[in-house]
Amino acid sequence: QVQLVESGGGLVQAGGPLRLSCAASGSIFSIIAMGWYRQAPGKQRELVAAITSGGSTNYADSEKGRFSISRDNAKNTVYLQMNSLKPEDTAVYYCNAKIELPGWGHEDYWGQGTQITVSS
Repeated sequence: QVQLVESGGGLVQAGGPLRLSCAASGSIFSIIAMGWYRQAPGKQRELVAAITSGGSTNYADSEKGRFSISRDNAKNTVYLQMNSLKPEDTAVYYCNAKIELPGWGHEDYWGQGTQITVSS
């Protein structure tokens, strides 16, 4: 089994920064990619940012220029630096890891979610 432990959520004022961390542990053969998704009340879960083991990144259009994702492969940890936060960034943020299953493809694992609330 794989566990993802998130940290860094909370309450922040609009315009402020926040940094999320997510550490993966357990039976990990190889992590293909890690990323962050978020889900606001009444909305579907959506991609915020993702990063592959090789360092390629992908961002949602609304986060480009404000958010930055990075990864420490040695620690199986992914970080999300969020700047210039807006009230519409308020959501539960979930860490995701795509773990390789040799010969089978990959499996998705999710963290428990961390609440971020941006006050105006």
